[in-house]
Amino acid sequence: MLSKTSPHITGSNSVGKVMVTLLLTMIPGFACLVYFFSWGYLVNLILASATALAVEAAILKTRKRPVLFFLKDSSALVTAALLACALPPLAPWWLTVTGAAIAVIFGKQLFGGLGQNPFNPAMVAYALLLVSLPVFMTTRWANVDQPSSLLESLQIIFNLSASGIDGITGATPLDSYKQNIARLTSADLLVAPLFNGQWPIGWAQVNIAFLIGGLVMLWRRIITWHIPVSLLATLAVMALLFSHDADAKVPVLIHLLSGSTMLAAFFIATDPVSAATSNKGKLYYGAGIGLLIYLIRTWGNYPDATAFAVLLMNFAAPLIDHYTRPRVYGHTNAVKGYKSDD
Repeated sequence: MLSKTSPHITGSNSVGKVMVTLLLTMIPGFACLVYFFSWGYLVNLILASATALAVEAAILKTRKRPVLFFLKDSSALVTAALLACALPPLAPWWLTVTGAAIAVIFGKQLFGGLGQNPFNPAMVAYALLLVSLPVFMTTRWANVDQPSSLLESLQIIFNLSASGIDGITGATPLDSYKQNIARLTSADLLVAPLFNGQWPIGWAQVNIAFLIGGLVMLWRRIITWHIPVSLLATLAVMALLFSHDADAKVPVLIHLLSGSTMLAAFFIATDPVSAATSNKGKLYYGAGIGLLIYLIRTWGNYPDATAFAVLLMNFAAPLIDHYTRPRVYGHTNAVKGYKSDD
């Protein structure tokens, strides 16, 4: 007998509306990336979006699924936007196209499409590209002191420069701090550049803009607070405990306001398909990502560790969900882990 008192949730949100809202809230952070660094981010977005839509349409047609129906949910565009933000803005065009194709094929459609992928598609593509093509993924970052124009970005991305110069590139603050702290001090890396106008403040604005977009998603109830708060809190606590000496390790503000920290906390880690689902599970899941980001940034070979941290916790999400299942309506206690029938 169907109970009339069962808790039912209704609302006007659909997958398409959620995805479009996510894309709209990414605009401030994406605009900052373009303004402070390079028009290459916009070129990345166009290339990744066109490739993701084309590849997804081809696979859907091959699988004899309704192409327009699935493309209208905008999930392919979200994957393309996340990948475009993560890739170096001056990466060659074929790298962006390859990454978008990998994200759709191996990160999404290989598992059956949206809702069945165990890993974040954009992070699958980013991690594979970083491991396979480390030179292109680590040397094509634009310099905040001399952001490239649209024409310069197009020349570099499509290899049209007659002079043979790839462009003016620079390390991210995380990479610069990590590589130079052995021979310099925090005053050399932070204080002096701040007063002589050379401090690369662009990354701080980018992260604050993504933070604002994330807060809008919280306000619209597109995501919950559990993953972003636990991720950022864990990363901050780890940095405060083990990076209190800024002359030895990257300090907490650089961790929070550099690289892809806010993008990861609000837009990548909160992927509803590959993340943990229960509220308690989300806290463990976000904390795990924050912990892994700090560990990899501090002792690993990569200055920014978002992709690897997210993918590793994607592996753990089903186990986390299994042990953090909430109480089922009508039952007194929650199911805790595996119970034998014997």
